[in-house]
Amino acid sequence: MASILDEYEDSLSRSAVLQPGCPSVAIPHSGYVNAQLEKEVPIFTKQRIDFTPSDRITSLVVACNQLCLSLGKDILLRIDLGKANEPNHVELGRKDDSKVHKMFLDPTGCHLLIALSSTEVLYMNRNGQKVRPLARWKGQLVESVGWNKALGTESSTGPILVGTAQGQIFEAELSASEGGLFGPAPDLYFRPLYVLNEEGGPAPVCSLEAERGPDGRGFVIATTRQRLFQFIGRAAAEGTEAQGFSGLFAAYTDHPPPFREFPSNLGYSELAFYVPKLRSAPRAFAWMMGDGVLYGSLDCGRPDSLLSEERVWEYPEGIGPGASPPLAIVLTQFHFLLLLVDRVEAVCTLTGQVVLRDHFLEKFGPLRHMVKDSSTGQLWAYTERAVFRYHVQRESRDVWRTYLDMNRFDLAKEYCRDRPDCLDTVLAREADFCFRQRRYLESAHCYAQTQSYFEEIALKFLEARQEEALAEFLQRKLASLKPGERTQATLLTTWLTELYLSRLGALQGDPEALNIYRETRERFRTFLSSPRHKEWLFASRASIHELLASHGDTEHMVYFAVIMQDYERVVAYHCQHEAYEEALAVLARHRDPQLFYKFSPILIRHIPRQLVDAWIEMGSRLDARQLIPALVNYSQGGEAQQVSQAIRYMEFCVNVLGETDQAIHNYLLSLYARGQPASLLAYLEQAGASPHRVHYDLKYALRLCAEHGHHRACVHVYKVLELYEEAVDLALQVDVDLAKQCADLPEEDEELRKKLWLKIARHVVQEEEDVQTAMACLASCPLLKIEDVLPFFPDFVTIDHFKEAICSSLKAYNQHIQELQREMEEATASAQRIRQDLQELRGRYGTVEPQDKCATCDFPLLNRPFYLFLCGHMFHADCLLQAVRPGLPAYKQARLEELQRKLGVAPPPAKGSARAKEAEGGAAAGGPSREQLKADLDELVAAECVYCGELMIRSIDRPFIDPQHYEEEYLSWL
Repeated sequence: MASILDEYEDSLSRSAVLQPGCPSVAIPHSGYVNAQLEKEVPIFTKQRIDFTPSDRITSLVVACNQLCLSLGKDILLRIDLGKANEPNHVELGRKDDSKVHKMFLDPTGCHLLIALSSTEVLYMNRNGQKVRPLARWKGQLVESVGWNKALGTESSTGPILVGTAQGQIFEAELSASEGGLFGPAPDLYFRPLYVLNEEGGPAPVCSLEAERGPDGRGFVIATTRQRLFQFIGRAAAEGTEAQGFSGLFAAYTDHPPPFREFPSNLGYSELAFYVPKLRSAPRAFAWMMGDGVLYGSLDCGRPDSLLSEERVWEYPEGIGPGASPPLAIVLTQFHFLLLLVDRVEAVCTLTGQVVLRDHFLEKFGPLRHMVKDSSTGQLWAYTERAVFRYHVQRESRDVWRTYLDMNRFDLAKEYCRDRPDCLDTVLAREADFCFRQRRYLESAHCYAQTQSYFEEIALKFLEARQEEALAEFLQRKLASLKPGERTQATLLTTWLTELYLSRLGALQGDPEALNIYRETRERFRTFLSSPRHKEWLFASRASIHELLASHGDTEHMVYFAVIMQDYERVVAYHCQHEAYEEALAVLARHRDPQLFYKFSPILIRHIPRQLVDAWIEMGSRLDARQLIPALVNYSQGGEAQQVSQAIRYMEFCVNVLGETDQAIHNYLLSLYARGQPASLLAYLEQAGASPHRVHYDLKYALRLCAEHGHHRACVHVYKVLELYEEAVDLALQVDVDLAKQCADLPEEDEELRKKLWLKIARHVVQEEEDVQTAMACLASCPLLKIEDVLPFFPDFVTIDHFKEAICSSLKAYNQHIQELQREMEEATASAQRIRQDLQELRGRYGTVEPQDKCATCDFPLLNRPFYLFLCGHMFHADCLLQAVRPGLPAYKQARLEELQRKLGVAPPPAKGSARAKEAEGGAAAGGPSREQLKADLDELVAAECVYCGELMIRSIDRPFIDPQHYEEEYLSWL
């Protein structure tokens, strides 16, 4: 058998096709076209497995991609569909006439039970290679098994339920462990729990299903030929000793469990569950019995019954107890499939309509059974000679239309979310339905999500006089607009504003509609402040303001302006209504400098103190220069309060903010000059006496102080301008002491000081005629002598008035003469000492030894011309020249080069008298002699020791390594 499960499309069998409900080209009323370019794949597609059995197929089960078939009476074929080319043949080892009655495979595909017609049961594990008999089960014809999905593992089934043809329900547990001859048996225990009865007595247990709810409760559904029983109770917790079903069934010892019964009888029944995925809770059930198919949902949260939303779908025509009875049933998400002898029929669980009739060819023989693999969703059907598989693809794609016809719009939308054309159809139908039911707000919500014509929907609401619903529709349409649709956004925002304003206008003033008015106003404000609409409202703010103004709704004008952060309009509104404090509150809250500049001229006339407080609170955010026009207009009245507020802000700018702008200081000067002259001089003195450091215009300050007659302030400005004569002249008009202070200011110019003091003396003598004061001036200034002051006195003044001054002057002259004599004697002594030092210096000498070396190059000193310094350092002449040159200024370096060049050109001096003659000749020729050039060179180079002199001190900040050669020196050390 080269490839048992190679799939192919049987040329003789028809593919079962359930065509989709949507047409290939759909033009919904929304106005757009949905064209399906590819043909949709059928929901149910049948494929025959390329497999020719060696014997007739008697049973087939499949779970978790594990397929098990029984062939004849003695062969078991196991196939892992993931490895289809590696089938496993197992012989049952039966020599009697017994045959396979039924096979049962747990949902994980690990545990296989084989029920024989001889009331024996065999067990085989997926990992085992032999069939093991279950001794405890012998004597029971097994009809159904309820697997334990919660506790089952690969090596153990956990507690399971077993239903027999005698109506008994047993609890058992199987283990896959294999021992020796006397090892443990696979059936750990097998004990009876309950007996199902019908009217005639015990009835075969046709189906068994066990489930565990999320709250720990256990549920068991068991069916007989006519009845469906439910067992509900607290299941034993995992890990406990009694974790089976005995406790659940013990609750029904005294009273029977609830059941559903139908009179008709097929002689058997079958229960099918729909499980979305492996190990998950089942969602729906279908019970095939005599009267039809009982279909419903499974709700583990209900306390009394697991079944909900039950309904009985009668069998289609030609199917039933009196005709062709169904052999098996499988359940998918939206269909149940009935297996008959010659065909398969699929019935929609939503409508009960037959959507598929798939007939099988007679050559394959009659159909035997049909099963479903819950892990993959595939359906398997077989005859004695063939195996077929149904693929289920996109089963839910057309369910939306069924729900739509049932007016179950939520479910319809759920199953067509990935198909915009179908979703639009559902929404349009739902909107029309709600409109007919007069649920206008819901209708507006649905219409807004469709692609229906905007004008038609708007007219529908207008004709029905449903302005509230129309507003809801417009709002949702507005929220769905794209950024580029500005025209539509402007239209919708203005229309919505008009609707709200009209509604508010109609309700305003009606006491009975006060609550409605408040609700409408709140919705309107919510619309205006909605973040989703902010962009569109901002773009349409001019139109909305015009609408608000046309309705006279000033309250919402301010509200909308605040939302749009159009604070200029808000402040202007408050100013127009003379609510200046409210306007200032808006300015202070939003701290926009431009708004302060614009509205300060208005606010300062009415609330100057509060406005200046706000300015000070703003601090450096405001440019004081731009506020000066408002202050100038305000302070022109000249009232003390007006000037004081302007001064208060200017002082804040100067003293706290440290403003240095000349305009601000000049304006503060003008305010001081007009309103607070006492503060003027203090300000000028605080500003300092340096003309380069004051921040006001000195000439403007001088003119301003002169215009207002503030002479002391003028004197101070003169002093700053260093116009000391003018300062003294003006000070003499005010106070002589002030003039004296001004006269002492030019400390470095004695002639000017003497001139200024003479002015003061003349003023005192001639104007005040006060000799004593004149004498006091003479004593205050040491530059003045009695002879300088005498010309100012009148002739009739007697000498007695000057006797004391004249005596003092003569004493001063005598002291001066004595000091000069003492200085002359000290100078003579110093000259004598200098002559002695020079005489001693002529005799000083130094000794040079043969081993002495140059302090720079460390070579013997006597090899070349050298210099010897008194400090003891010795240098070659050329070495000293190289050491001194970098430390000399540029002009001295140039002089040094010039001397070297001249010495190289000048001839060496001759011996004897000729040398003197040449030297005299050179001097007579007007050029310096060689001796003079050498003396000049020595003056430059050897004036001081290069190591001990000033040159070394000046080079203390020079780096040891020249920056130009640093890299070379650095690399040499690596």
